[in-house]
Amino acid sequence: MEGVENASVSRFREYLRINTMQPSPNYDAALEFLSKQAAELGLDFRVLESGIKNRPLGLMTWKGTDPELKSVLLTSHMDVVPVFPQYWTYEPFSAHKDEKGNIYARGAQDMKCVTSWYLEAIRQLKAEGQQFLRTLHLLFTSDEEIGSHPTESFSKTEEFKNLNLEFGLDEGLANPGSKMRVFYGERSIWWIKVVCKGNPGHGLAFIENTAAKKLQYMMNKFLAMRDEQETKLKSDPNGKLGSVYTVNMTMLEGGVQPNVVPAELSATFDIRIPPTEDFEAFKEKLKQWCREAGPEVTMEFIQEGYMKETVDVTDKNPWWAAFKSACDKLNVDLELEIFPGGTDSRHFRKAGLNMIGFSPMNNTPVLLHDNDEFLNEQVFLKGIDIYKEVIPALANLRT
Repeated sequence: MEGVENASVSRFREYLRINTMQPSPNYDAALEFLSKQAAELGLDFRVLESGIKNRPLGLMTWKGTDPELKSVLLTSHMDVVPVFPQYWTYEPFSAHKDEKGNIYARGAQDMKCVTSWYLEAIRQLKAEGQQFLRTLHLLFTSDEEIGSHPTESFSKTEEFKNLNLEFGLDEGLANPGSKMRVFYGERSIWWIKVVCKGNPGHGLAFIENTAAKKLQYMMNKFLAMRDEQETKLKSDPNGKLGSVYTVNMTMLEGGVQPNVVPAELSATFDIRIPPTEDFEAFKEKLKQWCREAGPEVTMEFIQEGYMKETVDVTDKNPWWAAFKSACDKLNVDLELEIFPGGTDSRHFRKAGLNMIGFSPMNNTPVLLHDNDEFLNEQVFLKGIDIYKEVIPALANLRT
């Protein structure tokens, strides 16, 4: 009947209306919603402590018929990034649906859609009476958008180890084209603060050995590297963002007043490094730049990732073969990439899991962290069908 909304879409919109925006996400409301879904599905649900105060995790479990087999992880994060409401067409937590079926909300793409795909696919699978060999664990994480520290902490616990996991799914990205993107690794995040010290003095003179001259040298080096990598990406018609470095200067600090040459200036850079690179050689190059810039030039590594782990995406890996076979059944055309940013997956890969990033959103503009983030309801409903095929393929895998 016209005007009656699909119940799966209604539940998705209900979740989107829960304000889990950083820096003060309402995790209690999100966990209450997820607990309610678990009760409706007849699944176990419990709240876990991450080891970080006020940053809980949620865990939903569908037990398999052979619990000795390795389990499958379906993970998603509850938090979303801040919004600038004045730039949105609709209120960011209203989950407004327009006449085209576009659902506008922060988290529509990143990544409450994935949580809802898991839940709605499982709802339909259970309604069909299906049961699987392997246990499924749905993990709902906190603070992914500000560093994934609760996930990192939890991934090192005995409780996590006892989940008996081997393979998992996490978030991916939308694609404006027809293919669906699959991520089998991710770039490492390096946040580096370059601190330059020099001679202070009056602004009317030519002061020797200033912090500014040293910082200029360092900025030129970093930004030249940025230009080099951007040229490399643009010159390759098949190039992907995850295959190159990105370098961006994000902060400048220093100075006391206009007519005083400062004794210290600093700049902070956000660098993302592909897993194929030699991290130690890269770090040594940065240290060499510091030496070349002059005395008293140092680097502070705010974050220093070493993510070399990738998933084997060939038929030699039975998990990948099962995932791809399920997608092939629905004629889902996949595009393999290295994830350009950072996700919870990096901590699970460090713990030994095969982790794939996958958000089945094709023919959809990439709007994560952007104004007017939306997902069309037909794309959302198609995603449920895809997970209905993928989840059984993984949970019934015999290896």
